[in-house]
Parts: sequence; structure tokens; C-alpha cells
Amino acid sequence: MTSPEQPTAPAPGPVPVLGAHDSAEGRGTEGGRVRRFWSVRRIPAALLAAAVLGGAGLLLYDVAAVRADRTAMSWRRELADDLATRTLDDTVTLAAAAFVVLVGVWLLVLACTPGLRKVLPMRRAHPDVRAGLDREAAALALRDRAMEVSGVQSVKVKVGRAKVGVRAVSHFRPLDDVRADVESVLAGGVEELGLARRPALTVRVDRPSKKG
Repeated sequence: MTSPEQPTAPAPGPVPVLGAHDSAEGRGTEGGRVRRFWSVRRIPAALLAAAVLGGAGLLLYDVAAVRADRTAMSWRRELADDLATRTLDDTVTLAAAAFVVLVGVWLLVLACTPGLRKVLPMRRAHPDVRAGLDREAAALALRDRAMEVSGVQSVKVKVGRAKVGVRAVSHFRPLDDVRADVESVLAGGVEELGLARRPALTVRVDRPSKKG
């Protein structure tokens, strides 16, 4: 008697990884450009909402009090009298207008720029997954890689959006040899970070400063 054929499980699909086919200019598997992460802007939004809510509430209360045959607040009467007599070329008027314009420009800049400059977008190996890497974490990873090079005494790494600056101190070995080794090691390290836009690498190697 033959046993019924057991259904076979489907073969698992390939695990999405950061592949070398993703371009260094920030394009993922779907061909779309990887964009930066946008900041929520909680503090500016909260300050603006509090200012608008407070001003509107105070003005509404004063208008309701006047409608109820009560005296308007002294600040509103003084403000109305001041605006009725002050000219447009007055210094105070121009200063207040300039301040309002600066605040408006600041809010427009916040609305039109992504922010989160400390987070570097990574290549998208899957269309439904977005990842970012903190600049300090990237700098620490590259620093650890550079410290493995023979002759390197200390390393300072600064990671930007388009450039990685490395300054190393070597206490032995020729500086050209140390620089070549550091550049070779960090070139692979930058590639392994999986950033959407590969930053340029600049390496500087010096001798320790003489004390006294």
C-alpha cells in the first residue's frame, strides 16, 4: 500500500541583501533614487502652534468681552492707538516687519528641507525597506578599520554627506605606505557601509607632534 504523496514546501526565496548591482549614486533595485529622511520638526511646529493658539485665544477672549459690554484689555487699546499714529517708515515698525519676515523665511526653509543631516540614507535592496546610518556610527566603524593598519597610532574620522575625511597619526613606517594601506582599507570599509551615495575619501597621515 503506497502512502499518499506529501506536499513539498516551496523553496525559500533569496534573502534581500545589499548587492553590488546597486549604483553608488543612490539607486535601488527598482531604479528609484534613494532620498534623504525628513525630520518631523516637532519643536518648531509646537512653538508655532503654541504662539498661534495663545494669540488667537487671547484675542478671541477680548473680542467676546467687548461684545458683552465690557472694557477691552489695555494692551489692545494701546496697540490700536499706536498703530493708528505710527508711520510705516518708523524704526520700530521696520524692525518688527523684518523680524516677521525672518521668521517666515525660517519656517519656509524648515518646510522645504528634509533635515536629519546626521542620518545617511543607505541603498535600498528591497522596495519596502528604508535604512539609514548615523554619521557618528559610520565614523566609528571606519576608525576601527583604520586602527588595524600597521603603524597607525591614532585616527580621526569625519563623515559627511559627500566626503569622508580621515586624519591619521603614524609613529613608524613610511607615511606613503601607511597612507596607501589606510586608503585601501577604508575604501572597502566605505563600500561595506552600504550608503546610497558613496562619499569621496580623503586621507591625511602625519607624524606625532613633538612635545616640549
